[in-house]
Amino acid sequence: MEMQQFYYDNKIVKNFLYATILWGVVGMLVGLLLAFLFLFPNLTDGVSWLSFGRLRPLHTNAVIFAFVGNAIFAGVYYSLQRLLKARMYSDLLSSINFWGWQLIIVGAALTLPLGFTSSKEYAELEWPFDIAIALIWVAFGVNMIGTILKRRQRHLYVAIWFYIATFVTVAVLHIFNSLALPVSGLKSYSVYAGVQDALVQWWYGHNAVAFFLTTPFLGLMYYFVPKAANRPVYSYRLSIVHFWSLIFIYIWAGPHHLLYTALPEWAQHLGVAFSVMLIAPSWGGMINGLLTLRGAWDKVRVDPVLKFMVVAITGYGMATFEGPMLSLKNVNAIAHFTDWIIAHVHVGALAWNGFLAFGMIYWLIPRLFKTKLHSIGLANFHFWIGTLGIILYALPLYVAGFTQASLWKDFNPDGTLVYGNFLYTVTEIMPMYWMRAIGGTLYVTGMLVLVYNIILTIKNGSAVTDELAEAPALQRVSKSRVAGEGWHTWLERKPILLTIYATIAILIGGIVQIIPTLVVESNIPTISSVKPYTPLELEGRDLYIREGCVGCHSQMIRPFRSEVERYGEYSKAGEFVYDHPFLWGSKRTGPDLHRIGGKYNDSWHFNHMYDPQAMNNESIMPAYQWLITDELDKSQTEKKMEVMVKLGVPYTEEEIANAQAHMLEQGTQIEQNLYTDPDFAANYEADKAAGGEDFVEMKNREIVALIAYLQRLGTDIKTPDTESKTAQN
Repeated sequence: MEMQQFYYDNKIVKNFLYATILWGVVGMLVGLLLAFLFLFPNLTDGVSWLSFGRLRPLHTNAVIFAFVGNAIFAGVYYSLQRLLKARMYSDLLSSINFWGWQLIIVGAALTLPLGFTSSKEYAELEWPFDIAIALIWVAFGVNMIGTILKRRQRHLYVAIWFYIATFVTVAVLHIFNSLALPVSGLKSYSVYAGVQDALVQWWYGHNAVAFFLTTPFLGLMYYFVPKAANRPVYSYRLSIVHFWSLIFIYIWAGPHHLLYTALPEWAQHLGVAFSVMLIAPSWGGMINGLLTLRGAWDKVRVDPVLKFMVVAITGYGMATFEGPMLSLKNVNAIAHFTDWIIAHVHVGALAWNGFLAFGMIYWLIPRLFKTKLHSIGLANFHFWIGTLGIILYALPLYVAGFTQASLWKDFNPDGTLVYGNFLYTVTEIMPMYWMRAIGGTLYVTGMLVLVYNIILTIKNGSAVTDELAEAPALQRVSKSRVAGEGWHTWLERKPILLTIYATIAILIGGIVQIIPTLVVESNIPTISSVKPYTPLELEGRDLYIREGCVGCHSQMIRPFRSEVERYGEYSKAGEFVYDHPFLWGSKRTGPDLHRIGGKYNDSWHFNHMYDPQAMNNESIMPAYQWLITDELDKSQTEKKMEVMVKLGVPYTEEEIANAQAHMLEQGTQIEQNLYTDPDFAANYEADKAAGGEDFVEMKNREIVALIAYLQRLGTDIKTPDTESKTAQN
């Protein structure tokens, strides 16, 4: 049989590995800063782009898309070439993939701290970046599929099945969740509103975890674990069951993030049912990975690469057991909005994604540079300090989650809340936040040890950019199944058909859940008293989004006795029909704000934003003093309202034409309300006298717009609580 010589492209793999390490350090350091901001909320006071609300999406995007994303590309580009016995289809597409992805990351690093965000979890980047992500992702997919089509290996190995499913599903999720109408170059509004937006977002959000943080890493597991252990995959049949059941079931589970919310009950029940079923394929994959190491446990004891991989697979197993458990409604009622969820997420991120990436890096770099790892001892030290970091990070947050849930739901014999002041539940968990920060410090220290070890390894080696290889040309065989050939074995030599089947498998769940919610009006009952936001409230809502307030505050009161007693009437689906995007939140570091309107006067909100610790010295909320000094940009208000009209919000032409006058009128009223505070009046008049021509009247400052929005929240429906607030005002 004639052998063909060709070259593997190692340069693209090395580039992605370098980027993985660089962005890993950046993303983790930002996360560590956020952990310390819980302990020292004034650490970055006065610097808007270093505030918690703006840095949080930077951290999640840097870790998910920069660190993990580059690790995926590195692993795929290395393994795909060797599994297919072919160089990547196009060196140009490889370069476009690499440099395009890095430019998107740099764009995120610049725009998110400046407040340009859609606020949608794991999809915060604005519309130009969404388009760029789609284009670069397609370039990656074309390169991958082109390589598959020119392969010299007949059958597609299991890792490639997961790569294909990842490409198809992430493309579908990203495109549909990111649909928005632009207002300007870096501002847009989601085409979905309220409940519909929530469902689409968590269909995306849950499956971004599934098909960006899980399926590609399962593909990497199926390649790198057998390679590192020098053992075959434990079970080929289990691989088949694992793959097809996982990609079919996973896509249905998104609604379990929205249990007890205004989402229709039928969608919640579907999410619960499929989430529970997920444990079977997930654990099937974990078992397949761990049992691949049978007979290699002596090697695991001394090889840091295998140690990282064992803990990674175990972390995957823990996270995928906990996920279905958290989807049970009685468990979700306790855990949701608490730090339990933060612990759960980080077990997956730090152990599964982080440790598998570290193991892959330690395995790949010596091979790419034809040398040995500089120090096995340092790699082992990284493993142990990283493992300790995970434990010290996660366990305290589990305790914090249980503490929060028990305090939130605790009642006195007379029916009143024992801990009516939300802040008490914050102060009780501060020791756990200290331990989380220590655990994060240990984990980041391990990452820095990796950087040192890898740099010295590279210095000791010599790079081979184009690695010579040879393999026989692919021989023609019958297109139909041959005698004795299994159905799946036949499918493995039909990449286009396999891709079509995988696409069908992932589309079914999304279609069944999302289409009825979008088109059947009875799923979102209308409430006649719910009106669009005024122009000033709309601007205030955009400021709320810009500052990342949704990262700490929810706007969804669930129908629990404790929540209704603490926050007011539970939230109704019809209240959110004009919310583009929805702002239900996923974590309560501070109290829910859905019924905050009218609860406090305007001066309280003003002082609270200026200096939260002056209101209560135990508060961990940062100050937002730039809102009080900065002038509100009203130049795009009419354009924003026009875009909202296209999305179905019933602003009239007259309302749009008179937007500036309406904003001035409402802003003037809030300014007058602020004058009732003697301290405000004295300080404001002094500032006015000193300001000269550059002085900006309070009615034209950002804080007034934010106050207008906060005072509107939850007041559209009449409840005994809102009626009493109206009477008081």
